Amino acid sequence: MKNTIINYLKFVPLLLVMVFTSCDNDDVTPEFTLLEASEDLAFSFTAADEYLISTGTLSNVAERFVWNEVDFGVATEISYQLQGSIDSSFDAYDSATEYDSGTLSVTNAEVKVSDLNNLAALLGLEAGDSGQVYFRARAFAGSGEGGDAVDTYSEVMTLNITILEESSDGSGISISTWGIVGSGYNNWGAYDDAPFYTTDTDGIFVSYATLVDGEIKFRENNDWSLNYGDTGVDGTLDQDGDNIAVTAGDYKITLNLNDNTYTIEEYSWGVVGSGYNNWGETPDAKFYYDYTTDTFTVGVKLVEGEIKFRMNNEWSVDFGDTGADGTLDSGGDNIAVTEGHYTIRMNLNDNTYTIEAADLWGVVGSGYNDWGSTPDFTFTEVNPDIWIAEIVPLIDGEIKFRINNAWDTDFGDDGADGTLDAGGANITVTAGSYRITLDTANGTYAIN
Repeated sequence: MKNTIINYLKFVPLLLVMVFTSCDNDDVTPEFTLLEASEDLAFSFTAADEYLISTGTLSNVAERFVWNEVDFGVATEISYQLQGSIDSSFDAYDSATEYDSGTLSVTNAEVKVSDLNNLAALLGLEAGDSGQVYFRARAFAGSGEGGDAVDTYSEVMTLNITILEESSDGSGISISTWGIVGSGYNNWGAYDDAPFYTTDTDGIFVSYATLVDGEIKFRENNDWSLNYGDTGVDGTLDQDGDNIAVTAGDYKITLNLNDNTYTIEEYSWGVVGSGYNNWGETPDAKFYYDYTTDTFTVGVKLVEGEIKFRMNNEWSVDFGDTGADGTLDSGGDNIAVTEGHYTIRMNLNDNTYTIEAADLWGVVGSGYNDWGSTPDFTFTEVNPDIWIAEIVPLIDGEIKFRINNAWDTDFGDDGADGTLDAGGANITVTAGSYRITLDTANGTYAIN
């Protein structure tokens, strides 16, 4: 998790004097002075050590740049801009080919992986290459139009970027352009659609989604230009077809664009046992799919006891480990565990598993567990630095995020702007079931 450190950067003071002379009285000459900025323009975050670029994550936010407000001493509009360049001096900066956030009225801007990829292309980077790109914030009086805006700049921030190679050691799976939208998932696009992932077969995609009672459709690029429903309720994809009714649960959804069919099947894996939920008195600890490794993973707080892994919270299919050798055995022996916080990973390709001690994020607060009277709701790191918790049953109150059910490290949100602040203000929540995402690389969160 990055620590937010305010860097006070220096810039050249600006002074502009504008003199207006009245036509009616030559003896009166009002003067309006645009003073130097009230304080140095500075970024209020620390860049990550490295930013990885892959074709499967181009739509993801790579970094949110945040800076402070400035005041030029007169009642005038203050605007901002974030600029990115392949030249640290910005001497030949070209907003048409490099990065330009456009004129902003706010003091932050999101830069996507695709934006970094565009800069990487200008540098001539290829798969496996690394390089550096540069960003600075600009503040200016007025709208910036006309070419005469008085402005000031922050110091330049350097980002180290690397283009990932497609490696045979990796899963070979990526996030596709297709997703699930609807009242059964994201209230018809209130936030990003549930992603489908590529498979070994071109044109066939799979998604592992937690749905609620409602309806869904499938669409490309989070947009309605191309979408599929099912008009005949026959498993056939119909362009612009009828919504598909779904009930709450965990599902594996397969989309076959080769023959325009789809399937929806109940599908989940969970941890059960005396080491977690007393052999099923409460729902099993749910595994999440990690496309980067093509495995299922879960973050879980265990107690002294034994566990197994089973499908769909039932005993029809379950795995233990008869040889205590890290191999999944159908109906095998219980797995002994000790109390602690763990990441468990199942690889169904080679029938192996691992249980490793880990630092796990959790939800705590009056909005969930009366500030820790019961264990926090545990997140799972589904991809590097991306933590998911669903479906979190909140009540009216406040929450924060902390590690391993302890107050050694906790984060709130001082600005109620979706930014994680160490020791920050409590986050107000209302009753309902929510999907919460933490992006610990970028220091952001979302409650949907």
